Amino acid sequence: MTTVNTNQTHVQRLAANPQADTPTARFAVPTRGAGNPGDDGVTTPGSFANKAEVGRPLTFSSPDTPNMPQVSPYTAWDFLPEGWTIEAAGDHASGCAGHNQDAVGQFIRCVAPEGFEPITQLESARLGIVTEQMRRVAKREGHLTPEQVRDEVAAGRMVIPANLTHLKYNLDPMAIGRASKTKVNANMGASPVSSGTDEEVEKLKWAEKWGADTVMDLSTGGDLDECREAILRNSTVPIGTVPIYSMIIGRKLTDLDEQIVLDTLEHQARQGVDYFTIHAGVRKKDLKYVKNRLIGIVSRGGSLLAKWMLEKNRDNLMYTMWDDICELMRRHDVTFSIGDGMRPGGLADATDDAQLAELETIGELTERAWRHGVQVMVEGPGHVPLDQIEYNMKLQRRLCHGAPFYVLGPLVTDVFPGYDHITSCIGATNAAYHGASMLCYVTPKEHLGLPKKGDVKEGCVAYKIAAHAADVALGIPGTRHWDDELTRARAALNWEKHFELAFDTDTARAYHDEDLDVDTDFCAMCGHDWCSVRISKEIQEFASGKAEGFERGKPVKSGALSAEQQKILEQRGYLKPEEIHKLASKVKGKVASGDDGKAACHSDYVDDEDAKKIQEETLVQVDVRPALGIGKQDRVY
Repeated sequence: MTTVNTNQTHVQRLAANPQADTPTARFAVPTRGAGNPGDDGVTTPGSFANKAEVGRPLTFSSPDTPNMPQVSPYTAWDFLPEGWTIEAAGDHASGCAGHNQDAVGQFIRCVAPEGFEPITQLESARLGIVTEQMRRVAKREGHLTPEQVRDEVAAGRMVIPANLTHLKYNLDPMAIGRASKTKVNANMGASPVSSGTDEEVEKLKWAEKWGADTVMDLSTGGDLDECREAILRNSTVPIGTVPIYSMIIGRKLTDLDEQIVLDTLEHQARQGVDYFTIHAGVRKKDLKYVKNRLIGIVSRGGSLLAKWMLEKNRDNLMYTMWDDICELMRRHDVTFSIGDGMRPGGLADATDDAQLAELETIGELTERAWRHGVQVMVEGPGHVPLDQIEYNMKLQRRLCHGAPFYVLGPLVTDVFPGYDHITSCIGATNAAYHGASMLCYVTPKEHLGLPKKGDVKEGCVAYKIAAHAADVALGIPGTRHWDDELTRARAALNWEKHFELAFDTDTARAYHDEDLDVDTDFCAMCGHDWCSVRISKEIQEFASGKAEGFERGKPVKSGALSAEQQKILEQRGYLKPEEIHKLASKVKGKVASGDDGKAACHSDYVDDEDAKKIQEETLVQVDVRPALGIGKQDRVY
């Protein structure tokens, strides 16, 4: 029994431990071997994630909370095509190690039947070939070698969506997998009531600008063929589609048959589509589980196929003809994105029998696709309470043997329409930390209408935040370097460097200049006298704000706002047009200048009293009632 000296303070009792001479040791900070994702020589202990071992099932993974499903003992190596053999027997040959190397670290290659020519990235990887696309992926990732990319593709834990036709256009190959950085997909597409080809191409380029790693064309209206062709020829990122939309346009749902399915897939594959969402996991036997759901089936493809099955009294034709679909997709190296037709459309339907029954079937379909040499990723939910996200990610990892998981959100609450880019990126961050490889963005227009250009930007930015935050948490090498650089710029009060490093430079600059259009050693939030960053710089014993290469010069008035920055402030609506005009033209306005043109409000040029006066008069809105929409007659508490 441990005796506690209650006369000591809690801190004194902890300090009495001779095994722990630092606070991080005394408080048992739970580092588990993951690398520091940022720069060396900083004070943080680093990532709390598991030790990263590229080539193993738990590469960049979160620690399991109790009762989580364990990793699958199998990988794509255990589901080889008929007639293939393994050149050198290794751990994976028994189906229980889940990696690509033998006991001495030798990469294990397959031997294909005589005369076989690899087409897909998966087939090349199994044969030990490092393709040009794998080399490009490694260069873009930065923390992976081409051989590691090959190994992950061979294990089925990574896909490189790169249709042979699209590679002839402008496609820049990328990878989706847990060994790589988390990716973001942007959805777009014309509907019967909104948008067209030109607008969708514009949204494509806009999505690429704001960081979308892939784009899905979900058009259901207009000239679908023309729109798809234009997007493919203009994109640098992989393009995905849901082919069933094209299969049923212009015909009755009951007319859908096997030939229409194959003809449509062949046509889109020839056009260059990089990945298909196929809802083959929705089975007739599992429709009974939907009966008591609050919102039924919310997947368009899933609901269409469910109706087709009930009207035809047949099982899902996408499931029954799966092998034919695999052969077709292999010929063009189209990647599967096996659709989650039973995904929950509200928190009340999450992790239910319908969803999990489909996931079991998807696991089977993954194995069958691998036997055909086709790359596979799996789509996931939807609307999931925060407490259920880890379980969903790790169950998929188990049932689908580590195939990359591509999830929509998930949304962690249903009651904020208009803000679902926020409700979902909270879930997306958790999903990526617990195993998702790609996040499908949600825009403010989700559940309300087709996203416009501005909605696309907001969705992309929200999801880049989620993906980046998860990568840092997982300890992926180099991912926090960007954050560390911006912190150095912020510590030095080097505004130009601060804005240059910001993901959205224009918005950061515009928001800053909205209050104070001077690059000085404080901002309008605290003012000069209360700026903790400035004070820290003045404490000589601290290194704060003194990093080499980040030193700021003398305070200067910032340059004129760009047209994009003006537009940002106009949309915010807090400044009058004439105030924005002053910032754009840089005529004398909010901040008085000295004779030398430098900012008079900076303490280098005025005494304390004048500095305080300028802050009070020009930086602080004393009467906040108008800004809050409160009448002047009302008291503010």
